[in-house]
Order: sequence, then structure tokens, then C-alpha cells
Amino acid sequence: MALSQSANYVEKAVGHTGDAVTEQNLTNPARDRQKYADPSGETMKALVWMGKNTVEVVDTPKPKVIEDRDVILKVTGSTVCGSDLHLLHGTVVELQKGDILGHEFCGRVDSMGAGVKGLKEGQRVVASFQIACGDCMYCKQKLSSQCERTNSNTVENAMYGGRTAGMFGYSHFTGGFAGGQAEYVRVPFGDVNLLPLPDDVPDEMGLYLSDVLATSWNCVVDTGVKEGDVVAIWGAGPIGQMAAEFSFMNGAKRVIVIDGGPASWRLDFVKSKNSRIETLNFTDLKKGESVTSTLKGMEHGGPDVALECVAGEYAKGWAHYFEMMLGMETDTSEIINEMLTSVKSYGRCGITGVYVGFTNHFNIGTLMERGIRLIGNGQAPVHKYWEDLLKMIQEKKFDPTIMLSHRVDVSELDEVYKRFDSREKGMQKVFVQTKFSDPGMQGGPELTLYKK
Repeated sequence: MALSQSANYVEKAVGHTGDAVTEQNLTNPARDRQKYADPSGETMKALVWMGKNTVEVVDTPKPKVIEDRDVILKVTGSTVCGSDLHLLHGTVVELQKGDILGHEFCGRVDSMGAGVKGLKEGQRVVASFQIACGDCMYCKQKLSSQCERTNSNTVENAMYGGRTAGMFGYSHFTGGFAGGQAEYVRVPFGDVNLLPLPDDVPDEMGLYLSDVLATSWNCVVDTGVKEGDVVAIWGAGPIGQMAAEFSFMNGAKRVIVIDGGPASWRLDFVKSKNSRIETLNFTDLKKGESVTSTLKGMEHGGPDVALECVAGEYAKGWAHYFEMMLGMETDTSEIINEMLTSVKSYGRCGITGVYVGFTNHFNIGTLMERGIRLIGNGQAPVHKYWEDLLKMIQEKKFDPTIMLSHRVDVSELDEVYKRFDSREKGMQKVFVQTKFSDPGMQGGPELTLYKK
């Protein structure tokens, strides 16, 4: 948390680089009502970060169009992602009190700037979690998560030697944009960052094109899963679950999903949705056994591919726990080391879980000596995949609702965060409705209310 506040001070002192072509640091219209709030005075419910491990649902001004290619959406669906928990915990730097969270959302076009092409008011759309300009070197290759023109954050540039695109609801580190866990949201370059949803794809399916589906697909194809591979996946959350599905779709002959602790129930959940999935609960290992030894016992030499779908903030051992607490590292290397030692020589390891900074005790020896390919999958370039994934949904090649467990209301998102963070049994992926949402899809989960 101290690191996050230090980063805020550095950014304020140094300032942005001026590379961005869209307004930065407008994480809540209330920060400057005259400049960012709709002149009607209409307010909306929104989930805001209020400090480490604290979020609140507040009433805040509806945003307005401030740039020629802005679109204001009536949000009809959003969700809570595992990476939102990194914000909740304060492990992602440069959060400020009152920032509106949420990077996965869909909705209907409410209003738009004069420069927006190809959209109309009332149209159903899904947003990509990243904000792309559509014209830079990366955008022309549909590598939208690395857009050069929507994030001018100085700290990220110094840490990484480059910047990601701006991202919705993901701190000032990624440009400072208000997120979609709200009733309205402003979408810069709306005609680039919104994908129309056809009538045969309900919000409960189309919403997840925003992040989880593209992220899972990117994890699998970027790490090179191919016909006949044995794949091990760390993490049985929604990303891990869909990565398992997509691994089979890309030819894997076996998929082994690893999880444990308070999240052990997720292993049974994913297995119930696809009986081909094999599971490994690390909390059930006997003395002297490890994830690596167990995987090598399940498959001669170990899996061909390892996919990291957890994140670097969850320490398993005391050394990393204290080093992270004392600010000696930002991320643990434990899962990555397990992956490296578990795969076959010349195997492939892909990292999709969020890692924000630096780590200690990294096993570089096995990487070099055994020829392991360690691949940072990066923030998934949604624009590269979302049209194809939408077509696959329409053709029923996969069903994104296999991960959907709950329908909740935006007014109770603070409570949902608490339950999701505690790994409440059965809460795999939520659909968050607003007053603008359509009735739930047939066969979908009924609305769950917590504050009766």
C-alpha cells in the first residue's frame, strides 16, 4: 500500500508524458463536475475504491461526452474479475480514493460524440477492457492492449520500459479511467472499443468478450497449445476454467487444473462442467509430495505446457509472505517456479495472471538449463480475438455461461466483493445487473440479494 501511495506522489510530481490523445485521470465524474458530469444533474450508482480492502457503492454524477469520439453507455451488465481483487487489496499501484472500478461491461449506447461512426443510440454493445485509439502501430495489428496513445502514465513507463493501453477502472497506473461497475460509463474512442452484440447473443454471454474470454483464449494460443499436448493450469477460477475449455478446443489430450486452500471447491466446479478435466488439490498433498512431483507422476516428464491463471500476489510460503509485506518484492515467484520445474524439458510456460513489479528467488537455472520457454502472455489484446470468439459463441462451439454462477445487483457490489474475495463456495463468475438490464436469460442464475 505504501508503494501505491509513493507511486501516486511520483506521478503527481513528474506528471504525465503527454503522449495520450484522450483525457487522463478522470476516474470519477465527481472529481470535476463542471468538466466531466452530465449537465442534467442525473446521478448513478457506482462501486468505488475507498482504501485498502474497502469498496463502497455510492451515488455519483453521470458522465458526459467530453471528446468527439466518446460514447456514454447505459451499463446493462458487468462482473467482478480476479484482477479486481488486486485493486481491492491495493497491490496495483496508483489507486485513489473514489476511483470507480470495473473493466468488464456491456450496455446500450446512451449518447455519443459527433465523431463516432458505425453506432447508434440504443444499440447493444460490449466494451473491451482496454482503451485503444485504433490508429497507432499496435492498434493496426489489433494488439489493442499495447496502444501507444491512451495512457501517458510516467511510472508505468519507467517500471516496464513501455506502457500498456489505458484500461477501464484499473487505477491511474493505466491512465485513470472510470470503470464500468456503475450504471453509466464513458467510453473513449467508442467506435473502436465497442463491439455490437447480435440479438442471438444475450448479455450473459456477450459480456465476457470484454475480458475473460479473450484473456483465456490468448493464454492458450499465445503459449502455443497444440494437438496432443498435456496442459497443466494453475488456478480453477473463470480464466483457468475457460483456458481448460480452449486447450481442449486447440487439441490438448489432457488438461490438469491445480488449485487448493479456500478455493478448493472450484476444482469440483470446473470438473462438473467438463468431466475431461483432471484436478490436483495442492492442500491434499502428502508430506514429501509437491505439485511438481505429483504432475510428473501423472505424466511422464511432466506436462508439455503450464498456464499461470492465478497472479503473483498470493504467497504460499513464509519467505515470500514477509518479503512482500516488507516491500522487498511485489510478486511471489512460487507458482512460476512450480511451472518451470513441472513441465518437460523444452516445455512452455505462459503467464496470464497479473504480476505488477518485481520478484525474488526466481529459478532462472531450470529456465536456461532445460530450455524452458517462459512466455508473458501480456494483457490480452481483446480486439485481436473478440470478433472470432463472438462467432464461436453464435456457432455454439463453446458456452461462456458454464462459468456463470450468480446474478447480483450493482447496489450490492460491495458485499459481492467481500464474498468473492473470501472465495465463497460456489461463487465462480457473477453477472451484475443494473436498472437498465434486460430480464435474465433462460436457464441463467436467478437474482441473489444479500441485503434484504
